[in-house]
Amino acid sequence: MNRRAMLGAAAAAAPLALATPALAQANPEVRWRAASSFPRVFDVLYGTFEKITARVAQLTDGKFRIQTFPAGEIVGGLQVLDAVQAGTIEAGHTASYYYIGKEPGFAPFTAMAFGLNTRQMTSWFRYGGGNQLAAELFNEYNIHGITAGDTGAQMGGWFRNEITSVDQLRGLKFRITGLAGQLFTRLGAAPTLIAPADIYPSLERGVIDAAEFVGPHDDERANYVRVARFYYAPGFWEPGARLHFMSNMRAWNALPDLYKHALEVACAEADADMVARYDFLNPQALRRLVAAGAQLRFWPRPVLEAAWKANEEMNADLARGNPRFAKIMESYGRFRTEQFQWFRIAENSYDNFAFSAAQTVR
Repeated sequence: MNRRAMLGAAAAAAPLALATPALAQANPEVRWRAASSFPRVFDVLYGTFEKITARVAQLTDGKFRIQTFPAGEIVGGLQVLDAVQAGTIEAGHTASYYYIGKEPGFAPFTAMAFGLNTRQMTSWFRYGGGNQLAAELFNEYNIHGITAGDTGAQMGGWFRNEITSVDQLRGLKFRITGLAGQLFTRLGAAPTLIAPADIYPSLERGVIDAAEFVGPHDDERANYVRVARFYYAPGFWEPGARLHFMSNMRAWNALPDLYKHALEVACAEADADMVARYDFLNPQALRRLVAAGAQLRFWPRPVLEAAWKANEEMNADLARGNPRFAKIMESYGRFRTEQFQWFRIAENSYDNFAFSAAQTVR
């Protein structure tokens, strides 16, 4: 190569050499601390949190790193929202219905009894106005929220004694979350909200008579079968349970756009991946639980009918006394009506035949 050609090549390369440091300068090193509402033993719940943060680091070439902490290491499992709101930590992974003591409107963004299932919730959040309604509420608590994982339909929990009628719920000390606690109060039970890490010892000591958590995979890891044998389905108060990645608003606003997009992408992937993992793991875990002595039971129809009636009355009462809850539920209820009509035509009619036929063939 002659001297003129060499100078030309060097000149062409110069912009690239200058661009690299400029790009690095535009994407600063950011370090966050974030807490989960779940102990490390729950590898899908806490593991999804770790997957989100690992994906963010990957998408930002390691420039944006989020250090994760399980429940109890920095804050308790039920104090994640408070810590994020105050800026004690930059972020957290939690279920908004843990905080209905602050505002009942937090409940629909996780789960409602006889409400939207996982797919329907995704549609409501993305296309039915759910994300906008959630942002209105979260922003008042100095929080930016992004949906980040779903459990799918849950089980109805572990009971020391078999439940054959509504009367047997009276006085039952039942660990349960969200507005479902108020629902079971109307059915005569004595609900209590206990952090996931404390469920097993509370059952073991008889502090509670029954407890619901998620489903077979998590319930097996927690060994609930050792202290309560009757395992009920379905968890009609959680036809899906959506989690959120909550960021302190000041910390969120300080992020470069690229980092915000990376976090949004990672959380969107979590929405799909968490339920896929549960769908893979739960059938295997359920077989092992039954082999270990779990007595699988289904809620009697009179219990379901009483719960449906009590739930409709409860939601109407809450809406009358809380304009925010009324606004959220107007959107949620309208969307549920449309979705239930559609799913009954295609999804439910297919499920009813195919699932029964598969059992007959066996």
